[in-house]
Amino acid sequence: MPSTDFYKIKRLPPYVFEQVNRLKAKARAAGDDIIDFGMGNPDMPTPKHIVDKLVEVARDPKTSRYSASKGIPGLRKAMAGYYERRFGVTLNPETEIIATLGSKEGFANLAQAITAPGDVVLAPNPAYPIHAYGFIMAGAVVRHVPAETPEMFLSRLHGAAKHSVPAPVAVVVSYPSNPTAQVVDLDFYKEIVAFARRFDMWILSDLAYAELYFDGNPPPSMLQVEGAKDITIEFQSLSKTYAMPGWRMGFAAGNERLVHALSRVKSYLDYGAFTPIQAAAAAALNGPQDCVEEIRKTYRARRDVLVESFRRAGWEIPTPPATMFAWAPIPEAFRGISSVEFANLMIEHAGVAVAPGLGFGEYGDGHVRFGLVENEHRIRQAARNIKTFLGRARELLGNGPVPEFDRAAGA
Repeated sequence: MPSTDFYKIKRLPPYVFEQVNRLKAKARAAGDDIIDFGMGNPDMPTPKHIVDKLVEVARDPKTSRYSASKGIPGLRKAMAGYYERRFGVTLNPETEIIATLGSKEGFANLAQAITAPGDVVLAPNPAYPIHAYGFIMAGAVVRHVPAETPEMFLSRLHGAAKHSVPAPVAVVVSYPSNPTAQVVDLDFYKEIVAFARRFDMWILSDLAYAELYFDGNPPPSMLQVEGAKDITIEFQSLSKTYAMPGWRMGFAAGNERLVHALSRVKSYLDYGAFTPIQAAAAAALNGPQDCVEEIRKTYRARRDVLVESFRRAGWEIPTPPATMFAWAPIPEAFRGISSVEFANLMIEHAGVAVAPGLGFGEYGDGHVRFGLVENEHRIRQAARNIKTFLGRARELLGNGPVPEFDRAAGA
């Protein structure tokens, strides 16, 4: 057997979440009850009218044949209709929209399409891992731009572009952000478009959480900015909006050249999603949207319970204005250890699983991410566990037992 390591696999670091997942599986195998906030995997049922459309179309034997890689026409029209209604953006469903097997697949395949080995791409950090590693797998070089706040990201972009050799070919933008849950307004996008024009680069905008917002105005689209379509492609997902994660349905919209490039790569790799899934996705976009508001209300209620119950337990978590996540700084008593070590301690001693911030980049290491995928009762149970856990900080860190008066104060 050849002994040489595979080049692209060598470029990928160890999967940070795997260590936490192994510990979680071990605890469950031992019979422990783990309250799992680790993965952003929606637990709500897909709305009935979407499932009904899937079943209806699946009964037609013709729909079991190969589908269309770029998406069936009815789905692409539905996607264009969504952009028109929601953002006031007109798109040609034939040339400016392509269906993807979730936004993650679309992102990775576009990276293959538009970058050559050695090309430089600017990506936020912390960020959803595919934003960087899709390009790394394509052979490109990623320059990480600190994105602890939108303002920091914007302020660091110019320096990153000026000092990159060769000049960057693209910049990744993602708001509402996974993992930080931060949002931006249209003025922010205007500055991004002006920046990308100045440095002659493409914009890849991830808008997967456009419909999961709780406070203020609905998040805008980059494509609302005048001229943005000349240099921008935007990725959307039905996974979170309609509680359809396992269906693997998303889309990309915007610049015709970028859509065509993605279409070319995909044409060699897949025949598109199962046709009944595409028909059901069109029904989701064209049908009643009260289900979206119900899903949004569920996440908002969970968010409020998480923030309030954990505050009473002694852990202040900033209130996320959007997404299905809370981005929490590691409690003061545990600041001396990494987010991975902290997440491991939480599983072992609190029965609570979270995603370590390091998994989203080096600038995320002082945080952990909570997915709002447990019900309110389980969230309150987690808070009770956390209250005891925080009271044992000195003991767990090897500094000896915590006196009763200290424990009470920590509560």
